[in-house]
Amino acid sequence: MAEPKLLSTEEVLKHNTAKDLWIVVDGQVWDMTEFAPEHPGGIGIILQYAGRDASQPYNEFHAPSLLNETLTTSNLVGTLDISTISDHWAEPPPQQNPKVQLKNEKPPLETVISTHDFEAVAEKTLAPKTWAFYSSAATDLVTHKANRSFFDRMWFRPRILRDIKMRDTRVRIMGHEVDLPIMVSPAALAKLVHLDGEKAIAKGCQSKGIIQCVSTNASFSISDIVSSLSPSASPSPPPIFFQLYVSKTRSASESLLHRVWSLGIRTLFLTVDSPLAGKREADERVRMDEDQAAPMNSNQEKPINDKKGGGLGRITGSFIDESLNWGDLPWLRAHWKGRVVLKGIMCASDAKRAAEEQVDGIVLSNHGGRNLDTSPPAILILLDLHRNAPEVFEQMEIYVDGGIRRGTDILKAICLGATAVSLGRPFLYSLNYGQEGVEHLVDLLKDELSIAMALVGITSLAQAHPGLVNTNDVDYLIPTTLEGHPYARSHRRGMPLRETKL
Repeated sequence: MAEPKLLSTEEVLKHNTAKDLWIVVDGQVWDMTEFAPEHPGGIGIILQYAGRDASQPYNEFHAPSLLNETLTTSNLVGTLDISTISDHWAEPPPQQNPKVQLKNEKPPLETVISTHDFEAVAEKTLAPKTWAFYSSAATDLVTHKANRSFFDRMWFRPRILRDIKMRDTRVRIMGHEVDLPIMVSPAALAKLVHLDGEKAIAKGCQSKGIIQCVSTNASFSISDIVSSLSPSASPSPPPIFFQLYVSKTRSASESLLHRVWSLGIRTLFLTVDSPLAGKREADERVRMDEDQAAPMNSNQEKPINDKKGGGLGRITGSFIDESLNWGDLPWLRAHWKGRVVLKGIMCASDAKRAAEEQVDGIVLSNHGGRNLDTSPPAILILLDLHRNAPEVFEQMEIYVDGGIRRGTDILKAICLGATAVSLGRPFLYSLNYGQEGVEHLVDLLKDELSIAMALVGITSLAQAHPGLVNTNDVDYLIPTTLEGHPYARSHRRGMPLRETKL
């Protein structure tokens, strides 16, 4: 194979128009003339760096392998002769927006001692759009706040004079023994927080023995994330799970499922609570970078700020199939032979239906309060199941996702019957410190959980039971019927005569 042609910056700079467009990425010179008009983020960002080094903006939003996977070898013109780089050529293009100057630097990681500390640092140091995207929730934030506050309304009933010297936080999730009953929730575009994005999360999870669930909207392809992991010293390292948003183009989802399966992943989380995104006003108010893209979303429309605002979740989620329904589960099983978990169950009736459909697990979640405001807090959904569909606890694994910030929150969920819990925002905020931050967060949560177990009077999570938690302050909020309303009836004037049965 011939050596790549060595090209000077002077030569590269000649190719700086839409009809003749070269860019440099990580020392390689690419001809983008044909691809640029089809770029999901628009031709503008590529033209901005025409004839120049585009490594920084490229690496900020894209997986390193994306160019090699998207373009052909004929597009690779050569390599840059670094001896020809001048200060003038290396300067950012004049039309580039200036970098945000942060008013606060991150404090040393060892001074961060809780999820709340990670959140406070993130608010001060993340780019405004990144903070708006991850911290935002739907409309009046009622559900978002309730997810957290309802854990505080449940009280422990500790047992004393127990030998709690040796404690074990291990559990089994989908047949895998893990060191803690926690998982990392799937979240989009983690590279917005740190350049290593989901790769850093994966490495942190592997080193700490917990499970990461990778989002369809991840910053890196699933193959890049899996290949970034080094061989584990553990004989049975924690697995990676995958989360699927079903595309309007079903063939695209089928192809993605095939790629995920080929990597040895055997558990799929199907998101069922997001046929479209809720109105997240904090996210809408901050305009988005129109170069945002998720590499596993081949059908994602070009993200464009519009008259509604710049909501990243709304705009990048436009590919999701709004027609997805219970009748599509056979389609899913035809293309996925592994375990299936439904993510986004919000009532006992749907939990019961999920068990009847013989799925392997469900996630009780309102999407972090980001979609339907005033939907129930995750921990209340767990109590709804106990009252109205208790049999489901014997039929599938049940996870709680929403509002968990402390080891005591984790223990309350386990006591009330959850197999494990899942955390999203806390891990994204910890990613602000890279892999080390993820590992530090796991250590904090493990320590808090272990302390809570000791002070409640148990040494194993197998000993956790509902009698250790007093839920009297919220019990009156739990529905008393599986379907319908206990007394209100549908007497409506002026409504259509024909109704659609759900």
